[in-house]
Amino acid sequence: MSGTSSLFSPEAGAALSTKGLTRVWGAFVANSDIDFALPTGARHALIGPNGAGKTTFINMLTGVLAPSSGQVFIGGEEVTGLSQEKRVAKGVARTFQINNLFPGLTVLESVLLAILERKGEGDRWFRPLRAYKPEIEEAMELIRDLGLEAQAGEETQRLAYGKQRLVEIALALATRPRILLLDEPAAGVPAGESAEVFSVIARLPREVSILFIEHDMDLVRRFSERITVLVAGKILTEGAPEEIMSDPRVREVYLGEGHD
Repeated sequence: MSGTSSLFSPEAGAALSTKGLTRVWGAFVANSDIDFALPTGARHALIGPNGAGKTTFINMLTGVLAPSSGQVFIGGEEVTGLSQEKRVAKGVARTFQINNLFPGLTVLESVLLAILERKGEGDRWFRPLRAYKPEIEEAMELIRDLGLEAQAGEETQRLAYGKQRLVEIALALATRPRILLLDEPAAGVPAGESAEVFSVIARLPREVSILFIEHDMDLVRRFSERITVLVAGKILTEGAPEEIMSDPRVREVYLGEGHD
């Protein structure tokens, strides 16, 4: 399933798009016929009740799962058949609901290792630090951008959980992505720290298009420009935050409210 000479064409102006994306396990339909477009520079939320198929959808976007049918496009190129690693090389980065940090490494060491991996030089990790001057400068710039400069020398496992989520975002950004997919970046983060995580996300450059899954509707309202609602594996509706929050169907199936 590669090449763009197929029945479908990518969404014009989209950083990432899908056509008819479907994932089935036996009789269970996790996602069904999803047409979706993430515009370049977007700050887009994906919401829905538990079991709606949000993470399955993200997994198909990143190549962790192959769709049963349908297509995925990065810009104008179909990437449905590409591996996760090849999609990363094309500019797709992803964080997970459960973070995947290097617990014994410092923040600086973790980001430095991610940069070296991007450059194909991860096997040089044990050379003296002075051999990595350009990479260290790049890592420190990224660490400062995310407000982690004071924690640069601390082991990631000793950080507050909100800071750990910021390190995970730093690792994703070290790949220099054009598209950043965030699976519940505030999950498990104390309420006082979750706004900090999203404030950092909001400051990321517009060259990075962002799609995030989030259950906290206050965070969704504050930090998204557009929202897609997924229910039972299908798109229920999509629109600006004020439209979505006032939609009676969304209030019923997601916010737990019945019709007046």
